Formats: sequence, C-alpha cells, structure tokens
Amino acid sequence: MSQSLVDDQAEAARGLGRPVGNGSPAEPGRAAGIRRVLRFLLRRPGLLLSGVVLVLVVLGAFWPDLFTSQDPLKGVPSQNFRGPSGGHWFGTDELGRDVFSRVVHGAQLSLKATLIAVLVAFVVGGLLGVVAGFVGRWVDDVLMRFVDVLLSIPALFLSLALVTALGYGTVKVAVAVGIASVASFARVARAEVLRVRQAVFVEASRSCGARWYSVLGRHVLPNAAGPVIVLATLDFGTSILSVSALSFLGYGAPPPAPEWGTLISDGRNYLANAWWLTALPGLAIAATVLAANRIARALDGEWARQR
Repeated sequence: MSQSLVDDQAEAARGLGRPVGNGSPAEPGRAAGIRRVLRFLLRRPGLLLSGVVLVLVVLGAFWPDLFTSQDPLKGVPSQNFRGPSGGHWFGTDELGRDVFSRVVHGAQLSLKATLIAVLVAFVVGGLLGVVAGFVGRWVDDVLMRFVDVLLSIPALFLSLALVTALGYGTVKVAVAVGIASVASFARVARAEVLRVRQAVFVEASRSCGARWYSVLGRHVLPNAAGPVIVLATLDFGTSILSVSALSFLGYGAPPPAPEWGTLISDGRNYLANAWWLTALPGLAIAATVLAANRIARALDGEWARQR
C-alpha cells in the first residue's frame, strides 16, 4: 500500500515537471512585449520616422559608402554650382564637390563630437549628482554651489570660453560642449538619487546591514538612471546644435573637413546663387535634432504611460 502511494507521488511529480504547451513560460511574455512595442510605434508614425532618421544618420556616420561612392574632398571645377539633380542630390559647391557626399561624410565628424560631448556630460555630471545626492551634508552643498555657477553661465558662452582655452579641433569642441552640459546632468542625477534614497526598499536594505556601496550599486543607481538616460537622449540634439554652432564659427575641424557647421559656414557666401549649399546641410541638422527630441519625449513620458 505504501509502495503504491510512493509510486503515485513520483508520477505526479514527473507530471508537474513536464512543460505545459509547446513553448516555455517566458515566450508568451516576450511575445506580448514585442507586440506592445510594435503597437506603440505603429500608433506614432512621427516617432517611427524619427527612429528611421536617426538610424540613417548613424549608418551614414559609420558606413558612408552605403549612401555615396563619391569623394567628399575631390571636386570637378567645371561642375561647380550645379543645383540638386539626379547626379548630385544636394548639388555641388564652388569647387565642384558633391554636397550630398560631404554631408554624409560630415555626419561622422559631427556625430563623433556629439557622442563625446554627451558622454562627458553624462559621466561627469552623473558622478557629481550621485555623490551630492548620496553623501549629502557639506559635500552636497559644495558640489551644488559649483553646479549653480555653471548654470549661471549660458552654455554656448561657456563652450566658447572652454574651446578658446583648449584649442581648435573636433574633440576639443566636443569636450567643451560636454562640460557646458554637466550642470543639467548633475541636477537631474542628484534629484533622482535623493528620491530613490528615501524609498522603502533602500531603507530596508540598510536596516539589514547592507554596505553603502551595495545599496548604491544594487538599488540606488539602477532606479535613478532612467531620467538621466532620457536627458542624455534629449541632450543629443542640443549637443548637435552646439557642436555645429562652434564649427560654424570656425572652432571645429579645419578645412576641407566636411563638418556640418563648416558646410553651412562655407555656403553662406553663396546664398544668392547657390541656396542649397546652406539650406540642405541645415535641413540635415534640423531633421537629426528633431528626431532625437521626438525619441527623447517618447522615452520620457509616452512609453511610461503606455506601460
């Protein structure tokens, strides 16, 4: 009798261990998540278009040969000032160089500077904000007064002062723009750390005897990183404008490098007879900035409400 009972229990255990259905339990949840993302994108065609624009810009920055095979530095003087056409989508400049090729290859320089600027602002500003919010006391006061000084100076003026001190070049412009954006990242990171630090699960972890670095790494940083990442996405568009503005003023890569701001600066002398030299590179900058801002807005509030 007891042996039969043991056999029945073993059979029941084997039955419970068998998978139910054809897939694992994680598959329905994963499929539902994919459907939710697709539904979110399809209901927002502007957001989908913005994603396509950013993907094209990134592809043009890293693999420009996908879009054009022409040399951005080689010109044909006999074909100068040709308007947009099938052979030259963005026309040609005063030296007969293809403007579309220069815009595509210029994306590499502009995007490189933008990514460096955002990375500098994210790392330095995030570190200042985390230290100020987590440590508190006099450390918070000192760091926040330094951040207030940075906020009191207009970002473009601060970038000009820094790039004048550092020197000309794409990387130096990017560092200057990044340092000018440190204050906003520090304020957001500090506010989020202060909010998370007072949460119940953080207090529970401390009461259990967890070390401060464990609380910071396992609880505070993961829960405070979201708004800072959204700010980085939003600052991507702002950094493109700042880098292009400094390049327009002549602080970027030296000619004949086809940086976006430099292209607009070179074309302003020919607005009367060659409007495309300024308008089409400017349109590329505007489209990239608007696409980045649209994606940042979606990450900031729309996706959270959808979930």
